[in-house]
Amino acid sequence: MLRFFKRNRQEDIEHTKDAVKPSRERWFGRILNVLRSSELDDALWEELEEILISSDVGVDTSFRIIEELKVTVRDQHLESGEQVFESLKESLVAGMEPENPESVWMDETEISGPYVILMVGVNGVGKTTSIAKLANHFTQEGKKVILGAADTFRAAATEQLEILGKQIGVDVISHEAGGDPGAVAFDTYQAGKARGADIAIIDTAGRLHTKSNLMEELRKVHRVLARLEPQAPHQVILTLDATTGLNGLAQAKSFKEAVNCTGIFLAKLDGTARGGIVLAIKQELQVPILFIGTGEGISDLAPFDTRNFVESLLAPVS
Repeated sequence: MLRFFKRNRQEDIEHTKDAVKPSRERWFGRILNVLRSSELDDALWEELEEILISSDVGVDTSFRIIEELKVTVRDQHLESGEQVFESLKESLVAGMEPENPESVWMDETEISGPYVILMVGVNGVGKTTSIAKLANHFTQEGKKVILGAADTFRAAATEQLEILGKQIGVDVISHEAGGDPGAVAFDTYQAGKARGADIAIIDTAGRLHTKSNLMEELRKVHRVLARLEPQAPHQVILTLDATTGLNGLAQAKSFKEAVNCTGIFLAKLDGTARGGIVLAIKQELQVPILFIGTGEGISDLAPFDTRNFVESLLAPVS
């Protein structure tokens, strides 16, 4: 059984608090004060819904959250703002929690080679930097990591990954610009197996989700890995840019259809006050968020913990 990290570490909690600070101070930190100072009437529900929609939770998800909260208030006869606030937090946690959170980063089967993570996402979302953050994170956990530069369509992507790999101290497998991404994936897996790597993280082209030929190239990389190891890739992580908010969900749906994404790395969460996108992702995609980007540094990431996230996001501000 592979265990990739320990959950609920204090440093991850602090990283999460830092990442959601703009969203908390602009929107979510107001919720408790609103509940304390208002009657539980239509005007209150409208104000809460406005807060959610303004933070990019989305209209449908916001409406669902408020309607569920209203039912809970009625059925449990909640009267105080504090009671409603606690009920809201529990509802948000339940709505975002993966079905089996303990199994997300544990593999109970025999793996003959490295655990393969395929990273996908469009240009500009911070995918290459997110790969470096993951590599650094796993290295700090005592895992041996190897990287594959399969974004052969953009020479700068390979160069960037090699620079970051050297900074972290991990090997990077690359080919000439314009080469076959599937061949890079093949060589990365084989090199990882030969060198005793625990984890292989493979970059892919930051293709536009509307380019069907490029999406087929991504499927090809997936097939190459599956021929090497039937369970590979073990994770297909989609990198989303939190600053694009709901606009990024259309991209995400296309990637999910192409390669069945198993998780999301939500990058640049610290750079937006519209952190409500986190609440919309689970509702719209039914794909768990695995990591969040919490800053620009190589160590600025946190494994996503639903309860820590909700508690940090809704912490009251004056």
